[in-house]
Amino acid sequence: MSDKQPVGIRRIVTGHDKNGVAVVIDDGPTPGVKTTPNRPGVIFHNMWTTATTPANFDEPTEATSVDLPLPPPKNGTTFRLIEFPPESQVEQVDAETAKKAFQEYGADGALQHDESDTQKKKHSFMHQTDTVDYAICLAGEMTMYLDDSEVVMKAGDVMVQRGTNHAWVNKSDEYCTMAFVLIGGEGKQGRG
Repeated sequence: MSDKQPVGIRRIVTGHDKNGVAVVIDDGPTPGVKTTPNRPGVIFHNMWTTATTPANFDEPTEATSVDLPLPPPKNGTTFRLIEFPPESQVEQVDAETAKKAFQEYGADGALQHDESDTQKKKHSFMHQTDTVDYAICLAGEMTMYLDDSEVVMKAGDVMVQRGTNHAWVNKSDEYCTMAFVLIGGEGKQGRG
């Protein structure tokens, strides 16, 4: 089992003072850091969320919390960093624990498999959300499983994930840090 502890990531937020001058309104550790026994070793850093498009930048701040759900608001966005441990260093979870994890993430319907589904056998966290996700590998190496293929990302690689069934798997020997911007979406191939 990995013993990595959440480390504060500095988050800087700009805005305007009462005179309309651009200023830093918040500078400190990310307030929304989450771990869960249902996803051993994974550390979520919830950086920011917006509830509407276009986003209103005149509001004092947008909601950011430990319990920020996995999907963004229907017409909004979510920005988070996730640190993934090497799968070889954590206890693997079964389908029931994966289901509990996605319920905890506020994404009950994201898991797309049942007891007879081959996707569950590929990885217990295979899931699909009605989102377009911008995924950036910041450090380490990450493998994304798709229905019938996989792709390896290394530091500096960027992926645009468009409502596909997938799982993030760290097959390396080091933690991997990924940045994600999730944008509420819809499409014929999506679940919604």
